[in-house]
Amino acid sequence: MTHPQLVLSGMQPTNTLHLGNYLGALKNWVRMQNEMPCLFCVVDMHALTQDSGYGKAGDVRRATREVTAAYIAAGVDPERTPVFAQSMVAEHAELSWIFNCVARLGWLDRMTQFKEKSGKHKERASVGLYTYPVLMAADILVYKATHVPVGEDQKQHLELARDIAQKFNNDFAVPDFFPLPEPVITGPATRVMSLRDGLKKMSKTDESDNSRINLTDSADAIAQKIRKAKTDPHPLPSETKGFEGRPEAENLVNIYAALSDSTAEKVLAEYGGQQFSAFKNALADLTVARIAPIADAMRRLLADEAEIDRILRAGAERCRALAAPVMAEVKRVVGFVT
Repeated sequence: MTHPQLVLSGMQPTNTLHLGNYLGALKNWVRMQNEMPCLFCVVDMHALTQDSGYGKAGDVRRATREVTAAYIAAGVDPERTPVFAQSMVAEHAELSWIFNCVARLGWLDRMTQFKEKSGKHKERASVGLYTYPVLMAADILVYKATHVPVGEDQKQHLELARDIAQKFNNDFAVPDFFPLPEPVITGPATRVMSLRDGLKKMSKTDESDNSRINLTDSADAIAQKIRKAKTDPHPLPSETKGFEGRPEAENLVNIYAALSDSTAEKVLAEYGGQQFSAFKNALADLTVARIAPIADAMRRLLADEAEIDRILRAGAERCRALAAPVMAEVKRVVGFVT
């Protein structure tokens, strides 16, 4: 059985999105919506795997709207491509429970992200954080999505989704009921590093705001952060092999390449041998040109929360129409009375 091509992806509404989210995901989503059907989700249920409670509720709601605004400001067209909040489509949670009964503890024990996020005190981590990859599998498979854009840190979770799909198909003797979703590997700078430490990934949770370019930063803030970015005392290399032992230089060149739809080789052909000061000025101008309009559009969108909520509800309605028949068939397959 050949499943129709469909892309599913999403981001957590925790903290402000940054340049890494744009280059690693949003920029590619905008391109992909022109190539095949896509669904883009704000995964607010996943956000609860971190510390949650009454005091956090307003943060989740605000961040959900902000992430939605970022999707649209970056170029996702909600008229063509549904944008919705995960919690608005109940079938995600329903399928997740069935998948919890299909997945095996040994599989989840191997998930490195849980080990990293729970740290030395995993007994204090929420059960939701442990079963996060199972809900992610449900997010994908409740629509029978065939393609998922993933970064390095999510590839293991996608492998788990494939394992769950295969085991469900085998356990219930329904060959090819769920597709085995394929990863979509994207282009340069999909792993954008911190502006303060070229060995650390750019992160929404880094204590230093100067470590990242936020999608809400002003043009002046963007330029200042680029010019203050950590570098080394040597000129830019003329070839990529000169990046050995120079992670900050490699990061800045990769950012330039991704923002200009170019390659590191072409960037070095133009700037190799120059001091960082001249290159940083060019990178600052380029980053401002690409990111400042997104920040401006986000501010305009966020000024009308009712419109953002309308877009989310409309997207959820379209996605429920896709998920409900799949979930009804799943219930029949597993033996529920419907």
